[in-house]
Amino acid sequence: MTNAMWMRGVEWLAAAAPDPSARRREWDLGDGTVLLEAGRHWDMVSVPRQLGLLALDILWYDPLRAPGPTLVDSAACRVGFFVPPDPVGRWVGAGIRHASRGSWVAVPPPCRPARSVEWIVPPDGSGALHPPLPLELALRRAHETLAVLTPVSAD
Repeated sequence: MTNAMWMRGVEWLAAAAPDPSARRREWDLGDGTVLLEAGRHWDMVSVPRQLGLLALDILWYDPLRAPGPTLVDSAACRVGFFVPPDPVGRWVGAGIRHASRGSWVAVPPPCRPARSVEWIVPPDGSGALHPPLPLELALRRAHETLAVLTPVSAD
């Protein structure tokens, strides 16, 4: 990621905060995450890590579209996909969490990991997000794949 892309990514993320300059300072001076409110510029769909990594791999196969900003939280074993705001919150399924207006998300700076949270696909500042339908289809396909790979119990 170039320095210009990093700066655009910082500006784009910070715009979700009530005081963007305070968030930028926290990233510049600190080594951790900042809390940003979902629902204004983006929502986040969080899924179990294995499901999320497989879905992200599926999304990379589309030659016309690169995946949107995506986080991984190694401590929580989750992957977070940034999607357009959806106040209705139609994201349902086992282990799926939808963070929208009123929810806060721990976000590291685009250029480096912070504790257990890091960007798999950092924001480039363009405002590009995961389109909901391709993400939903990738999650379904990943879920189906994991269901086949999960060993049958000996019971």
